[in-house]
Amino acid sequence: MDELTTSIVGIDFPNEDKSKSNRRMECMLCAPGDVVELRLEPTNPYDENAVAIFSERGTQLGYVSAERAPLNGKRMKEGETIAVFQAMHGSGAYIRIRFGGGVPTLPDPVPDMPKRPPPRQARPAQRPVYDPHAFYPDGEGPEFGA
Repeated sequence: MDELTTSIVGIDFPNEDKSKSNRRMECMLCAPGDVVELRLEPTNPYDENAVAIFSERGTQLGYVSAERAPLNGKRMKEGETIAVFQAMHGSGAYIRIRFGGGVPTLPDPVPDMPKRPPPRQARPAQRPVYDPHAFYPDGEGPEFGA
């Protein structure tokens, strides 16, 4: 496996920089094919295999998932690794990684989920023709119809 797509996890957490930059917003600023940087974080207090993902602007996007981080970290140590931003889809974001040199190839984009049809428009109520000489009883009046 020379290439793989993986999700970016933790995009809804703020970064630890002074401005508490927004990871999701940074993902929204990335275009498919933008190079992203993968950084091993062996001193990460939660996962010694953690692999952080940073945009071209140096802002953290999130992490490689804990399930994929050990494999990715091992392959990163073995040779050249290049990663690019793949896409945002639904509520998540994805990167494409190529091991062993070369630029990752992006797969064809996944079409968006079908949009909900617009709500049906209620038919305009047809107003009855008002006859000023007709008798219109009060429906809430006394029983004799006055």
